[in-house]
Amino acid sequence: MAVSIRLRREGAKNRPYYKVVVADSRSPREGKFIEIIGTYDPKKPGHNSALKVDRAEYWIARGAQPSDTVRSLIKKNKKQEVPASAAAASTLAGPAPAPVTPPEVSASTPEAT
Repeated sequence: MAVSIRLRREGAKNRPYYKVVVADSRSPREGKFIEIIGTYDPKKPGHNSALKVDRAEYWIARGAQPSDTVRSLIKKNKKQEVPASAAAASTLAGPAPAPVTPPEVSASTPEAT
């Protein structure tokens, strides 16, 4: 069975909205699918897609062929994932602790013998 990762059109007339699906390449565009791995809204400005990159990589490793648009969406979402994970790691770690300096021993205090 030839598996492809492609867009499934939804939404109203002149207001397209797509779901990124893993499907048999022989099934129709709005037909049966194996798994939904994301969404894409071309009318939305800025970051307009949400995609499970790990699931896309899983299917590609097993021979699924992404369409050209899906391939570019995977690439964009990987770029979004890298800065987000770096920012999340820095916020989880919190601020760096201040260096601890040992207290100074003054000459006027008597030492215990």
